[in-house]
Amino acid sequence: MAKRRPPTVHGLALIDKPAGMTSHDVVSRLRKQLNERRIGHAGTLDPDATGVMVVGVGYVTRLMQFLSGMDKTYTCEVVFGTETNTLDDSGTVTATFDMGELTLDAVRAAATKLTGPIMQVPPMVSALKVDGKRLHELAREGIEVERKPRPVTVYSFDAHSVRVEGGVNIASIEVRCSSGTYVRTLAADLGTLLGGGAHLRNLRRTTVGDFVLADCTSIEDAKLLEPITALRSMTRVIADADTAVKIRHGRSFPAWDGSAPWAVVDESGALLAVYEQDGPNAKPSVVLAEAIA
Repeated sequence: MAKRRPPTVHGLALIDKPAGMTSHDVVSRLRKQLNERRIGHAGTLDPDATGVMVVGVGYVTRLMQFLSGMDKTYTCEVVFGTETNTLDDSGTVTATFDMGELTLDAVRAAATKLTGPIMQVPPMVSALKVDGKRLHELAREGIEVERKPRPVTVYSFDAHSVRVEGGVNIASIEVRCSSGTYVRTLAADLGTLLGGGAHLRNLRRTTVGDFVLADCTSIEDAKLLEPITALRSMTRVIADADTAVKIRHGRSFPAWDGSAPWAVVDESGALLAVYEQDGPNAKPSVVLAEAIA
């Protein structure tokens, strides 16, 4: 078997994912554009969703582990009065409800009950794996399995407006939540709390950690940012030339000031490694100095 060539292109791409593409489609497109096989992302977006997608290229894929658990912000619309089998507007309507005309105050009051630490059951259309198979794959086969509720945190669930279109109540929503939160489930639960049902549409991810839409480009205009950009919110340590040599050999050091983990850069600002706390010491978690040298 031929040995895979080591990656030669390294960096961070911040993409405003268009509707109609899966996250895998984005990765495949970038592989062709950048002529680089090793590409991975820090969190999937549904095919119909748009917005911030954080993509690591080359050895920067090794840094995605530090980004995948970041908080996220979404905007969307919640359509009241109909439930679908996918909890969004791509699915088949499974139930309808006469919910009258909803007020903004009523929607906001119900949303507060879905704010804070909550337990959430992953939807069958999610990418979560059960016994090695993704839930959405089982759902396409007509199979539904029991899912255990999981703890998530909804930091804010804000209704900005409610309007009526063709007799249907539609709320414009913004949600800031922990990683792993299913906004489509929040939409469905909001409908239930208001005495009927609801589904999601026009989901757009506006932030991942401190990465925002203004940082992003279209996939056609993808730009590679320096590897250190992936860790711009991490405590930074500058290593002198002697320390940089030791880092390249995976040496541990007494813990630095500031909270761990630490992004260690050389005197030019290039990323060398990520170190984590190990008692009174700092030990290497990921060393990139040799890989990107």
